[in-house]
Amino acid sequence: MKKKARDFFRRSISTFFTHPKITMENSHQQQRYSYNPTLRWNPEVESYLSNAYGPARFSRISKALTRPSCYSCIRVNTLKSTPDSVIEKLRGVLKGVSISKCEVPGLEYLVFVKGSGPHSVDYGCDEDGNVKHPPKEVLVSRKCAEAVLRGAEVYVPGVLACSAHVEKGDEVAVSVSVEQPGAEGGWVVGITRGTILQGAETDPYHFERSGLYIGRGRAMMTRSGIFRAPEGIAVDFSDRVYDLPSFRGVLEGEIFLQNLPSIVTAHALDPQKGERILDMCAAPGGKTTAIAILMKDEGEIVAADRSHNKVLDIQKLAAEMGLSCITTCRLDALKAVCSRNESDNITNHCCTEDNCDVTIQGSNLLKSEVEKIEVTATEKLNAEKDFKKNANERIYISRADIRKDMRRKRNGPGRNQCVGGKAEKSKGFAPNSFDRVLLDAPCSALGLRPRLFAGEETVESLRKHAKYQRKMFDQAVQLVRPGGVLVYSTCTINPGENEAVVRYALDTYKFLSLASQNPRIGGPGLVGRFEFPDGYTEEWLRPGQEELVQRFDPSSPLDTIGFFIAKFIVGSKEADLEQSAT
Repeated sequence: MKKKARDFFRRSISTFFTHPKITMENSHQQQRYSYNPTLRWNPEVESYLSNAYGPARFSRISKALTRPSCYSCIRVNTLKSTPDSVIEKLRGVLKGVSISKCEVPGLEYLVFVKGSGPHSVDYGCDEDGNVKHPPKEVLVSRKCAEAVLRGAEVYVPGVLACSAHVEKGDEVAVSVSVEQPGAEGGWVVGITRGTILQGAETDPYHFERSGLYIGRGRAMMTRSGIFRAPEGIAVDFSDRVYDLPSFRGVLEGEIFLQNLPSIVTAHALDPQKGERILDMCAAPGGKTTAIAILMKDEGEIVAADRSHNKVLDIQKLAAEMGLSCITTCRLDALKAVCSRNESDNITNHCCTEDNCDVTIQGSNLLKSEVEKIEVTATEKLNAEKDFKKNANERIYISRADIRKDMRRKRNGPGRNQCVGGKAEKSKGFAPNSFDRVLLDAPCSALGLRPRLFAGEETVESLRKHAKYQRKMFDQAVQLVRPGGVLVYSTCTINPGENEAVVRYALDTYKFLSLASQNPRIGGPGLVGRFEFPDGYTEEWLRPGQEELVQRFDPSSPLDTIGFFIAKFIVGSKEADLEQSAT
């Protein structure tokens, strides 16, 4: 049944999501002015992953990671709109773009918007594929290029170097600077921002940029303007290697752009109306809002994250989508469980630094209350000014205060000074206080795409990620009540952060058991083990468990990011507690 559902989904999208093949010429120059990147890995990590997947499969995965998915997955906010209505509106905004509704049972509220690519971009080659006059060039950072491949523009901060004498309106080719091995070890960019490109072999990393051209367009500024302006679009693309529509400012509140596996994760949790649910590492809020919509906005979702600004982003997204069942707090996932003394006198199963248990969100304040707060603040400020003016003592204002005041005038009030811009810091929650917990753990993110570089991760750093995740899992499992559900997910292809964590969980907590997931469209997990050269052995799944998890392969026909989902049912904890006490 599971295989049938997966095959049905793949057949339903096979005709919609296909990558056209490009016939590459043999010309050396035409190969240079193309997009054919090779993903660089740390040699030890490459050997480890190659053994885990097999050389052929790992090679396909590496190639797929350098390219974006050929479609955009849109989650419709069914509390505000319908898929048919959204499709009609999108067709009015995105002219000539293929739009389709998902046909998988339970996922009919998803909309797929097809992109195009890879395209063969003409950089001025003649019939023989030779470039007589190299085009003027704009060199961008790797992160800028990865965003461009997903449909973004080239903004000024992302430009590293540029040809001499570039004027506004000039045709330019856009290339990418990817990290290279440094002279003293490690990886370096090796190009100072503002470097002049001569179009010659003496340019920095001239040969390394071969096959790393992502499109061409028109310069929106002069060369000097690009490196002087603090913001703005540097290049207006006319041809892109991959052309994916941008949804910035489109149907805000009605749709949310989200990777397909992330949406499946919310379904795996299977939230029910009226339940109390914890999203432990909730930023940026996509899965949190997906869970809220599946619950019809009835119940309580606690969205926690350790970053103050990210918590505010979750608040903003929840308000934008009109969701009221989400409360937020600032919380370190490694300290998610209250100590015994704190939990004895706890209110609503939550402990905060202040006596307030509710996070105030800007969307919940009445207009009259906002005006009252603003008037009070203005009166207070004027009173302070009058006091300083009439005081007989001299007031010293430092240059630092002057600069801070200038920045505030230029940028507006900071998030901490905004009305409703407050994220309460939680001291944790009482054990067994949630019906369901989602732990979408911070990870190495080796499944995200497009990715043009992966050499920063080492075997040691991957082990540290896994160690960190096991500690977070130890916290999460305490918060779920007996009979509840715990879902663990990551966006990495590293088995040490996926199958190895599941194996750790099942071996450590005997009351946990893997549960089937619905819908199941991902592939099976990895079975076995891997022994590292230093003697450390990493245990993965046992035979029979592989079909109870979902692993999304970037090179599969689904054309998604790399992702992993495991669902646990929490049984009676009494036996384990008695054993621990003994």
